[in-house]
Amino acid sequence: MTGLLPLLPVHPDPARTALLVRRIRLLVAATITYNVIEAVVAITAGTIASSTALIGFGLDSVIEVSSAAAVAWQFTGRDPHAREKVALRVIAVSFFALAAYVGTESIRALVTGAEADHSTVGLLLAALSLLIMPGLSNAQRRAGRELGSRSAVADSRQTLLCTYLSAVLLVGLGLNSLFGWSWPDPVAALVIAAVAVREGLDAWRGDTCCAPTPASTPTAVVTGCADGCCGTGPHPPAGSRPPA
Repeated sequence: MTGLLPLLPVHPDPARTALLVRRIRLLVAATITYNVIEAVVAITAGTIASSTALIGFGLDSVIEVSSAAAVAWQFTGRDPHAREKVALRVIAVSFFALAAYVGTESIRALVTGAEADHSTVGLLLAALSLLIMPGLSNAQRRAGRELGSRSAVADSRQTLLCTYLSAVLLVGLGLNSLFGWSWPDPVAALVIAAVAVREGLDAWRGDTCCAPTPASTPTAVVTGCADGCCGTGPHPPAGSRPPA
């Protein structure tokens, strides 16, 4: 298990750091806005269709809002790095809460044989999120890596999780609509719960991304990235800059 490594920003330039902080704030604001809308639509549509997966998707949006809010709180302070650990803990607990609810409801639906109705709104929402979320996640992840912020990277993974869940939800709702099968919906929800547990554990441990290594140590080998976001080879030569 990897512990929290020292946060060493790649860019000591205050102007560049300020730019990255502003970028993260804007991305977090966009994430919160979209997820509030997504949560309202998904939970409403899921309640109407009795879809555990769709309700779980909406609750994930609520969790994403709390995760993004934790990052927003972190970056409103004078020293964002000082609030890093607290923000990571909030993100981790958010993942666990989502997994607990969705897992319980999914098992209940499988045991009782509860059937979900067709939801056109749910299908459209899942497809839309599948288009929007990857761009938001990638932009925040790159900014967080360059700034050396694990919480920003963890929040970007929360957003990326929404992309995976959109695909899972789309398949589950599609199979239910096409063939009238009741089991794909709770099974899709269980997948959501399992992924949430894994992401929560990574956030709690701080294994969201390796802290950037100073350019003065070009032979250092970066290890401990749970998702390979930092690579495992030698660090770039001194003076090189990662993509913004």
